[in-house]
Amino acid sequence: MNYKNSLKHILYPAVIALSIIVGIVTHRYFFQSAPVVQKMSGEPSKIDKLLRKITIDYVDDVKYDSLQEKAIPQIVENLDPHSSYIPARLKKEVDAPIMGEFDGIGVQFNIRRDTVMVIQTIAGGPSEKVGIMGGDRIVKVNDTVIAGVDISTREVMKKLKGKRGTKVNVSVKRPGTDELIDFEIIRDKIPLYSVDISYMLNNKTGYIKVNKFSRNTYSEFMQGANKLKAKGMKQLIVDLRGNGGGIMEAAIRMADEFLNAGKLIVYTQGNNRTKREYRASRQNFLTNIKVAVLIDEWSASASEIFAGALQDNDKGVIVGRRSFGKGLVQEPVYFDDGSELRLTVARYYTPTGRSIQKPYENGDEESYREDITRRYLNGEFMEEDSIQFADSLKFTTPGGKTVYGGGGIMPDIFVPVDTTAGSDFLYDVRRKGLQYSFAYDYTDKNRDRLKQFEGYQELETHLNNQNLLDSFVKFAKKKGINADPEDLKVSGKMLKTQITGLVARNILGDEGFYPIIHEVDTTLKRALEELQN
Repeated sequence: MNYKNSLKHILYPAVIALSIIVGIVTHRYFFQSAPVVQKMSGEPSKIDKLLRKITIDYVDDVKYDSLQEKAIPQIVENLDPHSSYIPARLKKEVDAPIMGEFDGIGVQFNIRRDTVMVIQTIAGGPSEKVGIMGGDRIVKVNDTVIAGVDISTREVMKKLKGKRGTKVNVSVKRPGTDELIDFEIIRDKIPLYSVDISYMLNNKTGYIKVNKFSRNTYSEFMQGANKLKAKGMKQLIVDLRGNGGGIMEAAIRMADEFLNAGKLIVYTQGNNRTKREYRASRQNFLTNIKVAVLIDEWSASASEIFAGALQDNDKGVIVGRRSFGKGLVQEPVYFDDGSELRLTVARYYTPTGRSIQKPYENGDEESYREDITRRYLNGEFMEEDSIQFADSLKFTTPGGKTVYGGGGIMPDIFVPVDTTAGSDFLYDVRRKGLQYSFAYDYTDKNRDRLKQFEGYQELETHLNNQNLLDSFVKFAKKKGINADPEDLKVSGKMLKTQITGLVARNILGDEGFYPIIHEVDTTLKRALEELQN
């Protein structure tokens, strides 16, 4: 079979779906600038007069506020792809990733077969304090049954979240017990961590995975860096793959730690905004640490500021694939009703002067969202030579390295999507998410045994002796997917590693998942090779 064509056939719908999700959620809601409060005032505008005329004289009953809430998004959508209007009812939800916290009960959960299952409780959180455990099924919330009713993740979160100090009653079904167990939980502040994990890959190489840039990111990153430095870290891999950005200040402060005082990190400039430079201070805690930064097509905005700052200052090496290309700065405008406008007021530029904002046409957000799909179909994820840059966008770093603007950060070391382990069986089970379902079921049946292992090494050793791949093949067959022996020769190791990592995540969280999945991570391995050289 032709694996390249098979990959295109399998991934094409997924790429489109991801581009829509990321375009709508990540890149619309994340902004980058210091908060600037503005109030809207003055004489009634033409639009205001129009809306008032309609509410007074229209043939049917129309509410002014309702018209206004529908009109504003339409106006903003005709600007750039990243200006956005956030209604007051969504403000708290949208701000949570940036603020780094929300109020709730402190559980991680999955919904499988209409059942809300607790994966794990957040350490020190309200649920852990009252005795809720991983594996518990949440059956009722405040006497409302949520099991077996086709409830969505968003609906579950809405029921569990609430103001800190308020109470919520939760009834759970625990494996091994016949009766429901009732808990009264007092909601509290729940942190949203932006650093998934920091650990030593070997005796001198540290690894830190940053999933977003929030108000807490810098402090989390430095806690991880301090811990790793104390363990003898001489070189560091910063993983920004899939990181859609967030607050610019967090990226600047992180870059500051790697650069000598006075080095330019980034600057912003707009038609009505004068040039503003951000330079390194005397922090430089990590100046003497060799660094590699991992990026991909979903690394955007603040991720690109960090990667661009290091690349343009000839610090370390950038490894992976071309980043998203989001170089627009949003400034918040707050309204009295609690809603907010995030208006693009400037572009940001890397130290050599390149804008990494990819091209767009005002109002054409659909085409903008589909850019990632076009990149994939053009072969950019597979071949470095498929990416063409105009000579007019060429820049040179102080060390003589050529870099390009006009659409994302191009890595120093290109690593294509790994298709070497691709097979029809692998793509079929991925498409149905069977690895997750199997890991869920396996963890559920063996939780008492698995939770005895404290570290991922012990747990992985145990799982490697359990014939997980054979069990998974039988599981997939029951779901209507048969494994060809040749497919297993190609994909067996990849599948086994993925399943082992997912089971470990269900028990130990990300500290169990990442060290195992890194065994088949070609981009990470390439970065390690480059650091060694």
